[in-house]
Amino acid sequence: MTQTSTKTELGDFLRSRRARIRPEEAGLTIFGGRRRVPGLRREEAAQLAGVSVDYYTRFEQGRAENVSDAVLGAVATALRLDATETAHLTRLVRNAGRAGPRGAAADAARDGEAQQVRPGLRRLLESMPETPAFVVGRRTDVLAWNPLGAALLTDFGALPPERRNKARLVFLDPDVRGRYVNWETKARDLVAYLRYDLARHPHDARFAALIEELAERSPEFGPLWEEQEVAEKTHGGYHLRHPLVGEFTLTYESLRLPDDPDQILIAYTAEAGSPSEAALRVLAAATAEGAGAAARGQRQRQGGRR
Repeated sequence: MTQTSTKTELGDFLRSRRARIRPEEAGLTIFGGRRRVPGLRREEAAQLAGVSVDYYTRFEQGRAENVSDAVLGAVATALRLDATETAHLTRLVRNAGRAGPRGAAADAARDGEAQQVRPGLRRLLESMPETPAFVVGRRTDVLAWNPLGAALLTDFGALPPERRNKARLVFLDPDVRGRYVNWETKARDLVAYLRYDLARHPHDARFAALIEELAERSPEFGPLWEEQEVAEKTHGGYHLRHPLVGEFTLTYESLRLPDDPDQILIAYTAEAGSPSEAALRVLAAATAEGAGAAARGQRQRQGGRR
């Protein structure tokens, strides 16, 4: 992402946040006359933030230099941003204020490096045979998974590495899309996280290519992307559909690695004693049986070559 496009991202985000607040909700007095914009005008946002209209305009356009934390906090309060939106705004402002191609080139080189999953983390995945689990990296790339994780969504190992991407699979793969009963909810969550993550990696060329591909190939992606929603990957749940066990509900927890914040361990569980837990156990047993049969077949093939 160039510095110009970063400034555009900042402006688009702030305008979208202004648009969702009605002046009367913010305690502002509205006089007669037709309003040309939904929500707050720039001068009204400036008034609420306690800054001049000229400064707020430059701020929204990414032209304000050395923006203080106090101003960022005032704008976030005026626009009623939550903690995730405030962190996103801060990144956009700092990205827009970074000058010089050298820093951008260094960031791009770092973001272009292949991500490696530690052997210990792979062993942790394998040690959870009854828990679907994945390691997700930048751009929602799926870096590692356990057998039950693959059984839950798709055979990641059968895909070329460039296609092992959650966003691409959810929007462009009919089989994966069909695993989510409430696909629209999953799609919105993914888009919100993609935008949040993109601000962390504004110079990642592969990230930009992914967004462009999704916008071109998915009719649903573009309108969701324009909504400017942002969300961190934390915890939640989805109602899923599997050809072996039917519909069931799983919740997930996301753990961002302390020594590599670009990798997230995501594990799914079911409520104890619920029909969903029973369905997950059936799927786990079938997965283990299939893995055992495959291993026996491989040993037989190897024995036949001796």
